[in-house]
Amino acid sequence: MFKWLGKDDGRKKDARAFNNVTEGLQRLYREKLLPLEKEHLFHQFYQPELTDAEFASRPMVLMLGQYSTGKSTFIRHLLGRDYPGLRIGPEPTTDKFVAVCHGESDQVVPGNALVVDPNMPFTQLSHFGNNFLSRFECAKCKTPVLEGVSLIDTPGVLAGEKQRVNRGYEFEAVVKWFADRVDMILVLFDVSKLDISDEFRRVILSLKGNDQKIHIVLNKADRVTTPQLMRVYGALMWSLGKVIDTPEVSRVYIGSFWDEPLVNDEMRKLFETEENDLYTALAQLPRGAAVRKLNDLIKRSRLAKVHAYILDTLSRKMPSMFGKGKEQEKLIKNLTTVYSEIAKE
Repeated sequence: MFKWLGKDDGRKKDARAFNNVTEGLQRLYREKLLPLEKEHLFHQFYQPELTDAEFASRPMVLMLGQYSTGKSTFIRHLLGRDYPGLRIGPEPTTDKFVAVCHGESDQVVPGNALVVDPNMPFTQLSHFGNNFLSRFECAKCKTPVLEGVSLIDTPGVLAGEKQRVNRGYEFEAVVKWFADRVDMILVLFDVSKLDISDEFRRVILSLKGNDQKIHIVLNKADRVTTPQLMRVYGALMWSLGKVIDTPEVSRVYIGSFWDEPLVNDEMRKLFETEENDLYTALAQLPRGAAVRKLNDLIKRSRLAKVHAYILDTLSRKMPSMFGKGKEQEKLIKNLTTVYSEIAKE
């Protein structure tokens, strides 16, 4: 009757101590989850096998926005210096995905070399093809900020006639890949450019499922007066409400995130407060990265478990020798019923 008060021998037998969270997640994945994935062809249906670098990588921040909204300038402001290969201008200057990572010396690693480096968490990007890899690189430099986080600079989202230019690779699919793996997504808007183009709308929609990671930055806010800023903020929230379909309002940081002096300093106190809030959120990322990786592994294990149930059930219903074709047709017609049975199980 009081058996539950005693020690659980099964649980005690399986309990293990790990030196850190990364080591624990790696070993649990290799020993428990990976054999299940391989046995049930999980990698062919869903996601490739996880690498050790994906567990050990620093938390990442993805920068998104239309061209000339200040993404690259914000990274320079954050680092306190230029990263290798940085170009800044009013027209689209960043035409590549650039992973800004910590390194002992300044160097630029091209995409084709990056995806075969087992120490970097980008090996899965190889399936986007050579057109994308020629537009992907890693800029390494030695700064204190990059010891805690890595930053992903992206090509400016196009608007107007420029949207008709074919990038040569699946831009939204690449953004989706990064969004699923980063710890924070910063979407930058310029106070003088709030329109959401068709491509920008598709990019924002590709972030679906990662809504809790999205933070909005209303940049270059010192270029307008206080009444104008209030109207701009209202217009931005109205535009976002039509694209981001969530009950919670995304956090909006208002300010001018660069090293230039303020043009209009009426709202200096607000800008400084918002800047501190954003930098505090960035500083807390390394602390929450382990929790995010644990949650991702739990989500993946649940998906693998359901996938295994489905394949096992379907294989049991198939005859071992004769009549496979007819049985396949019957199974395909009654898939809804089969799935309902699996859901109950």
